[in-house]
Amino acid sequence: MDEPSPRTRWRPFAAVPVTVKRLIYFGAPTNVAGGFFFVVVSAYLPEVGLGPEVVGTILGVSGLMMVLSAIPLGIVSDRRGRKTMLILGSAAFSPVLLVFAFTTNPTVLILMGLVSGVAQAAFLSTWNALIADGTPLEDRNAAFALSFIVGTTMSGLGFAFPLFFPALRGWTGLDSEAVHRVFLVAFGLLSVATPIAFGFLLRHHVEILRPRAAVRASRERSSPWRLGVLRLKMRELARRLDRVLEKHRLLLRFSLINGFIGLGAGFIIPLIPTWLFYKFGIQDTYSGPLLAVSNVAMGLAGFASAGLARRYGSVRAAVMTQSLSTGFMVSLAFVPNPVLAGGLYVVRAALMNMSSPILDSYLMSIINPEDRGFASAVNSIIWRLPNSISTVAGGVILAAGLYDLPFLIAASFYAVGITSFYAAFRGVRARPAAGAGRQSSISGRE
Repeated sequence: MDEPSPRTRWRPFAAVPVTVKRLIYFGAPTNVAGGFFFVVVSAYLPEVGLGPEVVGTILGVSGLMMVLSAIPLGIVSDRRGRKTMLILGSAAFSPVLLVFAFTTNPTVLILMGLVSGVAQAAFLSTWNALIADGTPLEDRNAAFALSFIVGTTMSGLGFAFPLFFPALRGWTGLDSEAVHRVFLVAFGLLSVATPIAFGFLLRHHVEILRPRAAVRASRERSSPWRLGVLRLKMRELARRLDRVLEKHRLLLRFSLINGFIGLGAGFIIPLIPTWLFYKFGIQDTYSGPLLAVSNVAMGLAGFASAGLARRYGSVRAAVMTQSLSTGFMVSLAFVPNPVLAGGLYVVRAALMNMSSPILDSYLMSIINPEDRGFASAVNSIIWRLPNSISTVAGGVILAAGLYDLPFLIAASFYAVGITSFYAAFRGVRARPAAGAGRQSSISGRE
């Protein structure tokens, strides 16, 4: 295997197209706001009297709504263009933050969870596809690694803000609730910068959209009163379903295995700050910065992801890091104190999430370019649906005082999912770059 050149070794993201880099960097304000928002939901709401079952429900319904809307929005983005969908999805986050700033009513917060789910669906159905569209195959590992690093470090910055709240309370005389509200409003306003920046960056973005199938035009020309039209439509639907299953068999296999891991993760990972609060009495002043440290560790680990994929191959690199992470997941079930728990969690998070950019790049490289928006949506919802259900279940388990059980359940699902992924994909290689398909104006190297 060829050794990387000095330029690649010391500037691992030099080959990532300039506009793709800017797209990633412009998402930073919303990433910071999203990190703080997660701390508010999972750590601050329990402090003001909302139990883990409420926290689990807010996070769960957000995921479920993302599931319900992701495929339709992904298809629309493939056919109508991804730019508008990305901008609308990022713009919808600001109102959610502002509502959380002014109420702790569980019903209202659950409704805002539904809104945030739609926003996530619009964003996720376009983000990976735009990065893949604008980056050559040989540079996609680096592009997705950069996206992962920026996303995790910026959301980690959002996690860290509660560390300063005790000093702010002493300096301003405000109580904890007032400080949280001020920051929710501030981040709600800050997050508006992301859709504005996206609109400016992509103002000249032009895509050749995926054409509608010829059968759609034929069906539209058919008279709804013609004899036997319903039977013909049902036959055509069955044929189209068979073609979809055949065309997307790799996507479905990948997503179902990924969804199995998502099912396990949901039992505890979104609820880590809630777990720390109920088991050790740790408030968001400390659990937020812990999440920040874990995100920084994930971001630093992301630097190694492209090198691991290049050296061992995408499948083996992902399996290696996820398997090591699962061992640390098991250890958290038996941890005796919060300091050790924090250290083990940081290592676990870094190892598990080191595989994220590898798998994102791998998925975008084994499917057709014109289906990337659809693939992003399908993979996201198949991961999120079981994850959302198990998050609600995890909240109920924590409310029952079974603080160790969710880790053991999660580790069991991880072990089965990782093994299945290696067995199913160890012989599947990335597609070579093709000249046909969607063309994107996201291009140009430094």
